[in-house]
Amino acid sequence: MLRIGYGLLYLLFLLREFPHREEIWGPSSPWTPALARQLFDQTGWASILTLSDSRAYFEFCYVTALATSALFMLGWRTRAVSVLFAVVVASFHARAILMTDGGDNLILLMAIYLMFTACGTCWSLDARRCGKRSRSAGWCRRRLGAVGTSAIWGDLGGVRKTLITVLHNCAMCVIAVQVCFLYGAAGLYKVQGGLWGNGTALHYVLNLRFFHPWPMLSQMADAHPLLLSITGYLAVLLQVAFPFVLFGRLKYPVLTMLLSMHIGIALLLGLPLFSGAMIIADAVFLPDRFFRSLARLGPSVVKKPSHVASPR
Repeated sequence: MLRIGYGLLYLLFLLREFPHREEIWGPSSPWTPALARQLFDQTGWASILTLSDSRAYFEFCYVTALATSALFMLGWRTRAVSVLFAVVVASFHARAILMTDGGDNLILLMAIYLMFTACGTCWSLDARRCGKRSRSAGWCRRRLGAVGTSAIWGDLGGVRKTLITVLHNCAMCVIAVQVCFLYGAAGLYKVQGGLWGNGTALHYVLNLRFFHPWPMLSQMADAHPLLLSITGYLAVLLQVAFPFVLFGRLKYPVLTMLLSMHIGIALLLGLPLFSGAMIIADAVFLPDRFFRSLARLGPSVVKKPSHVASPR
């Protein structure tokens, strides 16, 4: 779910910015490659986009990024493509770190974490190809670390399966903790602000010129100050309480309200990348039965793995 979500989201992001790619990341951008390299000297970042100032090279990198995002979403050669996807996201993020919103920060973190998961074992072209070959020659069982024809290969397969399981589950745990820290820190940061304390924060946010994708819609929302105050208090409460409700059924209504909050942020503030990244991250807390129900919709494509604890 995370692989498909972030691959699709970044692909749509690159397609949306395609007409503006030169101004944001290109060699003639106001934030020039020379300025980017100076910032890299201070921050330690790096980007493949600054290796050359040629326009042809930039266009090649952009097309490669589009193809990588699509292949990552589809799950083709996922282990190698996941590394390439992380490099692409890090490169584009570092190249124009001052010209994008906060959504790409989370996508970058998730791209790094997903490199250590078995995210291509389900709902992917790899899983479909693996299933077809396993029916004919047992190729998939050998590739996934099943017992081989000899004791040596069997032991190596068992070690490989254990390593994959450990890395996958640790990475999933890190992703869950990352989301908890994000919500908790955001909520605690809001608590310290006087505008959130007196319930007027959303009023000022809706009147910021840079966050007016649809001014009339913002004005309509701003016409209900009591509702805005309640929404602001509820948002703070949900974010602070989120890490403490994960082990009970209360997390499902909380996730539903957070989904509504992120949809509102995308519509009212014009931050679809950030909202999409958060909605996809929240999917890590959905129960396995939800994904099993989705798996029944495409049994020919979905293959439940035997070496990971969760199909996510």
